Amino acid sequence: MREIAQVFELDDLVLANVMNTNSRPTVHEFDNCIFISIKMLQLDKKTGLISVENLSLILTKSVLISFQEKRGDVFEPIRDRIRKKKKRIRNGWTDYLAFALLDIVIDNYIYIISVLGEKIELLEENLGGDQPNKSVIKKINMFKRELNFLRRNIRPAKEMILALSKMDSELIFESTFIHYKELLDNINQATDSSDSYREILTDQLNLYHTTISSKLNDIMKFLTIFSVIFIPLTFIAGIYGTNFEVLPELQYAYSYFIMLGVMLVLAIAMLVYFKKRKWF
Repeated sequence: MREIAQVFELDDLVLANVMNTNSRPTVHEFDNCIFISIKMLQLDKKTGLISVENLSLILTKSVLISFQEKRGDVFEPIRDRIRKKKKRIRNGWTDYLAFALLDIVIDNYIYIISVLGEKIELLEENLGGDQPNKSVIKKINMFKRELNFLRRNIRPAKEMILALSKMDSELIFESTFIHYKELLDNINQATDSSDSYREILTDQLNLYHTTISSKLNDIMKFLTIFSVIFIPLTFIAGIYGTNFEVLPELQYAYSYFIMLGVMLVLAIAMLVYFKKRKWF
């Protein structure tokens, strides 16, 4: 790092910023360079996990230096354009190359959010039944954590891109500023998409709780009707279950069957009444 600083005559503070990989996305202008840092996100298609690393760019008049934390990146399309000798990227200056790299990083934000969004939209199928799957609530909370993780990395990047698009520097040509404004539009799309899917998750969570509450209300309604029907039946059984010696009805030959008939008629009458009132 010291040799790089000596060869390109960089300020020690520039490389100190490069070594600080936990810093927020930022942009600083120095005497002979512009320092840019942004979080680069990558999605592992096999595991579905999202990894993050700090990407630092040092923009000088003739050289663009990039620093990554590990091997592997999302810049293969840029390399292909250079190999195929595309005019714009081959003839452009370092400021345009910096734009191209940042554009790929932000496009990857949008791609990861869209992949996550497809999974979020599939959750609605499990919420439509009368008995929602209990695993849905775990998936909703998991997706909310992933979206919050994305937002924590994308929102600071938006502030950095905004500052970069307003920067007045000799290292960035006026013809390139329009491209940096495109970056701002792209990252606004990423933040809007993440906010939109976050709202969808909130709606799905509310729908899940509403479905569970509705199911619980149906159960409570059934139990309440069941209890109300048995209250008068229990009352009748309680009267004739007393231990008084004088109960005239007990002397009748068919008193037991009469009591059962009265209880049955009373239960049926209550069910018919509840049905007419549309209580169940």
